[in-house]
Amino acid sequence: MEAARELSSEWSSVARRICAEQSVRSAPSPEEIVGTSAVLRRVLGQAAIVAPTDAAVLIQGETGTGKELVAREVHKLSSRHQRPLVKLNCAAIPSGLLESELFGHERGAFTGAIAQKIGRFEVANGGTLFLDEVGEIPLELQPKLLRVLQEQEFERLGSSRTIKVDVRLVAATNRDLVRMVEEQRFRDDLYYRLNVFPIHVPPLREHSEDIPALVRHFVDQIGRRLNRRIEVIPNEAVAALQRCAWPGNVRELANLIERAMILSPGTTLDLSFAELEQTRSVPGQRNGTTTLAKLEREAILGVLEEANWLIAGPRGAAARLGMKRTTLQSLIKRLEIARPAR
Repeated sequence: MEAARELSSEWSSVARRICAEQSVRSAPSPEEIVGTSAVLRRVLGQAAIVAPTDAAVLIQGETGTGKELVAREVHKLSSRHQRPLVKLNCAAIPSGLLESELFGHERGAFTGAIAQKIGRFEVANGGTLFLDEVGEIPLELQPKLLRVLQEQEFERLGSSRTIKVDVRLVAATNRDLVRMVEEQRFRDDLYYRLNVFPIHVPPLREHSEDIPALVRHFVDQIGRRLNRRIEVIPNEAVAALQRCAWPGNVRELANLIERAMILSPGTTLDLSFAELEQTRSVPGQRNGTTTLAKLEREAILGVLEEANWLIAGPRGAAARLGMKRTTLQSLIKRLEIARPAR
């Protein structure tokens, strides 16, 4: 394991040196990764360094940090960009079906295999295969994955014919693979093969200076989908967002912005939640944030009280929130909101 740490440290040193010698800003500006902080530029610099090669990339970071976006950036900047980027979330596939998803199967290979299936490696031939949550791959399947990474060949389930492919692998995980190797829950040889070029995506709390740009980005993006127009984003609301811990990272921020846009009655983004001001980013503490459901509940309660608990009509809470009466009633039921007894 000491060798693995030394290898990772060596790659990090190389990346830092190249970033110092070549301006990251000379690389194409990615359309989906938003932010200009130093830590984010470092991630993009590492992606730009490794993209032209065929080296395996291991993207590590907490859930919701945008690991898939980094994988897309590596593929986009590579010579394989005109070929497919094939994605597979290893945690979303039952362990008994994962081998078939990766390598495919022939008709009759097992009960229920009524037709031939092409696996993800075969589909990604000539392009990039992105394996998300790679730490969830069962131990018994890992040798087969290692073989295809080393030899670029495999057999479909139920077949003895060897299929050759040319696939570049990018993997991602929020698990501590080093610890899993030490606990013999992940093969060390597969770890070394995946960890050729590691990229660490930082949590949102480590680059909170990017939050204003992220908020604007989500307001524009979500606004097009919801057909809602937000013209004003209060500075004090953005400042409150920057003080949050964000255990769900960028994904959690996007969800909160969507809820706020649904609840905002006009063209000003309503993020004036009292609880939001109390949510502070504490180093080493990730469980102190107020849940989005609680924020949503309090916001609806406030509007209902202002409307004297009138839901329908031009002066009702639904109109003030800019939503249908039935939508508000469903939210009230789901959030278990009840009018206080007087």
